[in-house]
Amino acid sequence: MAERGDSEPTPGCSGLGPGGVLGGGGAAHSWAPEDAWMGTHPKYLEMMELDIGDASQVYIAFLVYLDLMESKSWHEVNCVGLPDLQLICLVGTEIEGEGLQTVVPTPISASLSHNRIREILKASRKLQGDPDLPMSFTLAIVESDSTIVYYKLTDGFMLPDPQNISLRR
Repeated sequence: MAERGDSEPTPGCSGLGPGGVLGGGGAAHSWAPEDAWMGTHPKYLEMMELDIGDASQVYIAFLVYLDLMESKSWHEVNCVGLPDLQLICLVGTEIEGEGLQTVVPTPISASLSHNRIREILKASRKLQGDPDLPMSFTLAIVESDSTIVYYKLTDGFMLPDPQNISLRR
């Protein structure tokens, strides 16, 4: 939640300031996850225990976790720390019984090089547990207003699934 001049929280705001950093940028009292219900949520606490990144990275990962579970109805979403890459990843299944997918939460201000993407692709293959699957992960980009955009990144080009292509006339 963001602050207004009267020190009352603004409902519906994420609390991420410029650059995806927690806080209102100079307000007398900036919002922090510990001030709200999410500070006691078991999955948030589990992410904090990974001791990877800072509080804003945990907050962003938690927002993506909530979106996957509540809005997108994913199954068995777990958080996994990648200490070598300093990343918190989410691993779960979009459709029950399907294979595991890796989701990498990131703030919109983050910059990813080709080498960094390659490292994440390799790590995601290990997390998915099947070396025969093509290397891929879903990048979850979180905007300061909590909007989340998902991009699936793969090693090379992938043909679209024919059942997802609509016929145009």
